[in-house]
Amino acid sequence: MNASSLLKLYLGRGVLAVAWAAAFAVAHDPIDALAITLLVVYPLIDAVSSLIELRALPDGSERRLTLFNGVLSTLAAVGVGLAGAGGVAAVLHVFGAWAVVSGAAQVLVGLRRRGPELGRQWPMLIAGGLSFLVGVFYNIQAAGDDASLDVLSVYATGGGVFFIIQAGLLAWRARRPRTQTV
Repeated sequence: MNASSLLKLYLGRGVLAVAWAAAFAVAHDPIDALAITLLVVYPLIDAVSSLIELRALPDGSERRLTLFNGVLSTLAAVGVGLAGAGGVAAVLHVFGAWAVVSGAAQVLVGLRRRGPELGRQWPMLIAGGLSFLVGVFYNIQAAGDDASLDVLSVYATGGGVFFIIQAGLLAWRARRPRTQTV
């Protein structure tokens, strides 16, 4: 995938995540049809992004990992939709499991894209690592008495901001004059 396509994908994905977080912050309590719909939409954003990315990737390990993430995100959408009927703890368990696995996948993709032409991928590596850790936290929180879906808006905002930062780094990189090596 070239830097220009990745920039557009990251920027769109980041803006959608921040918009989702704002909508979910207002609409998640109580867990009703609107909240469940929003819960399903968030992993679908990731699944659609993976599909868009998949179309531009050559065969290889990065393509397989992107396909895996798209399938995982689709399953997460179904899972959080079903978990919505079980309440806050059930949603946090499913969302947390998805965050752990997709965060690990994001780190692996970021490591494969570390070249200078794709902006070294530091924001994506940080976001993937945080997703992994936060997913673990969600599962711990879901087992306790203080489970709350408030944390999902913070998670989505953080992820969205990291995608926007990565898009900005790609744009900055594209505008820098290229130095020639002899």
